Amino acid sequence: MQHVSYPFLCHDSQGAILVHGTAGSVTVEHFLGDVAALAARLPEAPYVINLCADRYRFTVGFAAALSRRQVTLLPSSEAAASLDALARQYDGAYFLHDTGFVAAPDLTATAFPNDLAGDTGPVPSFPADQVAAILFTSGSTGAPVPHPRSWGALVSSTRAAARALGVADLTNATLLGTVPHQHSYGIESIVMLALQHGFAFHGTRSLLPADILGELAAITGPRILITTPVHLRSLVAHEGALPLVHCIVSATAPLATELARQAEQRFDAPLYEIYGCSEVGQIAARRTVKTEEWSCIDGIALVARDGDVWASGPAAAIAAPLNDIIELNGPKRFLLRGRKQDMINIAGKRSSLAYLNHRLNAIDGVADGVFVLPDGDGTTRLTAYVVAPGMTSRQILAALRREIDPAFLPRPLYFVDALPRNSLGKISRHAMEQLNLETIER
Repeated sequence: MQHVSYPFLCHDSQGAILVHGTAGSVTVEHFLGDVAALAARLPEAPYVINLCADRYRFTVGFAAALSRRQVTLLPSSEAAASLDALARQYDGAYFLHDTGFVAAPDLTATAFPNDLAGDTGPVPSFPADQVAAILFTSGSTGAPVPHPRSWGALVSSTRAAARALGVADLTNATLLGTVPHQHSYGIESIVMLALQHGFAFHGTRSLLPADILGELAAITGPRILITTPVHLRSLVAHEGALPLVHCIVSATAPLATELARQAEQRFDAPLYEIYGCSEVGQIAARRTVKTEEWSCIDGIALVARDGDVWASGPAAAIAAPLNDIIELNGPKRFLLRGRKQDMINIAGKRSSLAYLNHRLNAIDGVADGVFVLPDGDGTTRLTAYVVAPGMTSRQILAALRREIDPAFLPRPLYFVDALPRNSLGKISRHAMEQLNLETIER
């Protein structure tokens, strides 16, 4: 049986720049030395929970763990109780951190060393079937659900996505990402995309528009912005000229066509969306302003089976049913109609929360907004929360009435200063329950 291996990175030389950080640029040669030095210091263990906030240190830890055949666990929550529970679930797991993290007394934590100095060797390669990471999502009960990724699946998915985005043959590019690298989107579209295509990436994750734009402007060579609709909205609203980029990539939430159009105009670059899921990985891409239809990346095909649409192929982590409502136009093309759990039925009429959120956020004057089904049974009145300074509930309801069926108009409509979105721009039901509400009266 033939054993296939893939290199950890594919840069042209060891003098190539891999990372731009606060302390300056880091070459591949320096990186490989740090990987070797860290690998020698890691504890003997089967699992590591990589909490490094600095993207360079995270990547060094990821490579060092692979070298020691340790599986990297990427948690869905940074809450202390969740992290402790994860470490206890995977016997022998330890934490790798760079932020002064303190583990529970019965658990092990290793601080990322500040004095790494190792001999540079050849670029390591790893077997395609070696489990590289396990990503976690919150299941219906709230308990983390594991999704293993082999090294081969990560590499195949990354290379296929690069071809779909038109960047596979790009040279001297630098990626700047606004999403966390512990998430599947971050590790696939920032870390792995850079590693497998000879790109550089920024080691820090800036969130403020002025910081993001300043870092983009400082990049020489082609710039690729990896972001989310929430971050895009704030960037497009920023006054003044924006740095030109080679392309923009967005994921984690549906992107309104108008926002995509504004982003393309402001950055003078094409914008692509990536569609994927934690079970399978990256599945499809589209240029939002050009088409509503998604096209599967190489190595992924869809098929209808037993009432579900399944994704499978060489670029898939596993063959799995998708949690979204998919309208197939063939094995490689489809329309996305919303998440199954977002479908609602009120007074015999059906819609989706994704569509309603789209119409709410398209209202001129609404900076952010979200619909919530309070009891989750799909049959009662909806609630909506909006960030809309200067607007009244009557204005918003009038705008919604022109776009959606009256059955879906929110009662009540709450005004808030900000929505509790996480680092990916998503909002959990628990976060909404904890939100301090302002009065609806205006």
